[in-house]
Amino acid sequence: MTWQIRRAGVADLAHILAIEESTFSSDAWSAELLRSELASENTYYIVATPVGAPEIIEGYAGLMVPPRAEDADVQTIAVAAEVRRMGLGRILLRALLSEARKRGARQVFLEVRADNPGAQALYRELGFEEIAVRPGYYQPDNVDAVVMKLELGTRVPGLAVGVQ
Repeated sequence: MTWQIRRAGVADLAHILAIEESTFSSDAWSAELLRSELASENTYYIVATPVGAPEIIEGYAGLMVPPRAEDADVQTIAVAAEVRRMGLGRILLRALLSEARKRGARQVFLEVRADNPGAQALYRELGFEEIAVRPGYYQPDNVDAVVMKLELGTRVPGLAVGVQ
């Protein structure tokens, strides 16, 4: 399957929220928090739509990179259930890493649920390393967060992703 990646805006909130709630049911972000993230100057959110169907959002991802900061943080990545395991999460993450580099970040951090080995494997494949564990970070499930870090060197494989 092929997707088009574009910058997300507040107009995409309902679609993003639907994926958020179905993916992260017990600890989903609120509409207010997502709206704030989409509108912030310090964040960069993208959505993925099937080529030829721009009204259908099948995934989204967000990055926080304050101006002149050397650190970036992957805020979230989520893919609709019907298109999981098709490579969209990898595409979204690569787009975020490309944007982090473009904004001058030297390292990227993220937290991932300790009970999500699939996501952890993807992050490791792209060069992230585990640096810490935050006990009970995800509530109300009381699941630990694995904190991971990627050093953005002079070249990271697979970052040639364009976003409109």
